[in-house]
This record gives sequence, C-alpha cells and structure tokens, in this order.
Amino acid sequence: MSAILTNIIRTKNIAVQCLVRQLSSTSSMNTKQWRLERGLPANRLTEGVLIDAPDYTYLDGRPTPLLQKQKKRMLRQQDYARQIIANISEIDFAKQRYFDNMKAAEEDRNNIINNRLKPKGKALLRKK
Repeated sequence: MSAILTNIIRTKNIAVQCLVRQLSSTSSMNTKQWRLERGLPANRLTEGVLIDAPDYTYLDGRPTPLLQKQKKRMLRQQDYARQIIANISEIDFAKQRYFDNMKAAEEDRNNIINNRLKPKGKALLRKK
C-alpha cells in the first residue's frame, strides 16, 4: 500500500514539476511570439526603418551611399537569389530528363510489343 502511495506522490510531483516548467518561459520568448503574431520580424534588430533607412540624407537630393552592413546584406540577398535560380533550373532539368526517360522507355516498350512475331498464313486472315 505504501509503495502505491509513494508512486502516486512521485507522479504528482513530476506532473507539478512539468507543469511549472511548461508555464514558465522567458520574456524574450513572449516578446518574440508577440512580434510574430503581429506580422513583425522576430528580432527587431534585423530589419526595419532604423536598420534599412540611411543614417543621413543630402539636402540637394543626392543618393546617400549604402552603409557597410546594407551593402553586405544586399550582396548576400543577391547570392541567395542566384542560388535559388540555379537550384530551380536544376530541378526543371531533372524533371524534363525524368519525363524524357519515361517517354523513351514507353516508346521502347511499344516498339518491342509491335515487333513481336506475328501470325502468318491462315491465322493472319482469321485474326482480321
């Protein structure tokens, strides 16, 4: 009887510990979830007006030079775009090759079927 009670107590303690761990979370996780729910970036330091906009502007309308991190981000995005285009073209090539192979296999199969031995003589006349 006492073994059953200790097991119940242990399971209750474990359940309470798990419950406490599930309910407690850091404020940064709550902030991240709050930002994602509202369509904002998860990290406020990765994009936005303060990050993407220039630090200053010329009064005569000249474009301001890109910041070092902006230039780096732009080059990284261009590299990602190149990689995506290359991967898509490889996938398209693989699909086309697969369909061509399937078509060639079907044609070979049809040729084999059409070139089988055919009945001759009276059997040929009866078949028609």
